[in-house]
Amino acid sequence: MNDSTPSLHPLMAGAAAEAARIARGVRPEHLDGPTPCTDFDTRTLVNHWVLYTSHGLEHRARREPLPEELVARDFTADPDWADGYAAQLDRAVAAWSEPAAWEGEVDLGGMAMPASTIAQMVIKEMVVHGWDVARATGQRIDVSEELARMVLAVVEEHAEIYRQYQGFADPLPVAATATPLTRALATSGRAPHWTPPTPTT
Repeated sequence: MNDSTPSLHPLMAGAAAEAARIARGVRPEHLDGPTPCTDFDTRTLVNHWVLYTSHGLEHRARREPLPEELVARDFTADPDWADGYAAQLDRAVAAWSEPAAWEGEVDLGGMAMPASTIAQMVIKEMVVHGWDVARATGQRIDVSEELARMVLAVVEEHAEIYRQYQGFADPLPVAATATPLTRALATSGRAPHWTPPTPTT
């Protein structure tokens, strides 16, 4: 078993549980609203989040490509999508409970990365996009200090790669006393105190 497995798998499970809780707080009227990801409305963000942090996470563990049918699916068209997301997260976390999932590398279409690195990056997606969804829908995100520190480390290590692919904006200033999650958000180019704009009448 990869040395990262004992510490990372519980963090993955915790991030998944919080993502599932946030998803259940998304109401239909939220889906057309804005998000901290300026190019995504809530529906687009949720579809991205569901695809890569649940289906993508399981397929990475099994070293299988994502089927085109999943990539093109509007998960939010299903009234019970949040329950489906929670169930798929459970399957994904279970797939990473297998020791073989942590061994070797994962092929990302011509670029291979260690399995533990992929797992960390997807956990980061669960949390950071979970925060995006929470802020867009009037919710809060609650993650452990250990999980927040892991997310910060991943953001700091891979920030420039994400920026090359327009996944992160330029970093924003943040107080030295800010929490690890707040620092991670600012480093990824997010305004930690973002709220949806007030509708004009």
